[in-house]
Amino acid sequence: MASYAKQSPYYTTSKFNNFLDVYQHRSIPKLVDDAQFTITESHRHRPDLLAFDLYQDSRLWWVFAVRNPNTIQDPIFDFIPGVTIFVPKYQTLVSSLGL
Repeated sequence: MASYAKQSPYYTTSKFNNFLDVYQHRSIPKLVDDAQFTITESHRHRPDLLAFDLYQDSRLWWVFAVRNPNTIQDPIFDFIPGVTIFVPKYQTLVSSLGL
């Protein structure tokens, strides 16, 4: 049976045999102390690199799309230079995702 790490967007999605069941969305709280970050050329289409730069864990690439649903609908191709997003603090991810 498949098993997913706590950093995975699929961690809370149940499994049926060896397949994922209906996706269970993991939310990231919107806090007033979230930082704003303007995506740079070095992070173009690479949320995994930004996740590594900020959190030392590239597996958290998906949190940017979850935290910015009106800005990033496609987590790869909407991740372009000049777009400003909200970036949650690592402690927020620890408490909300149970890292």
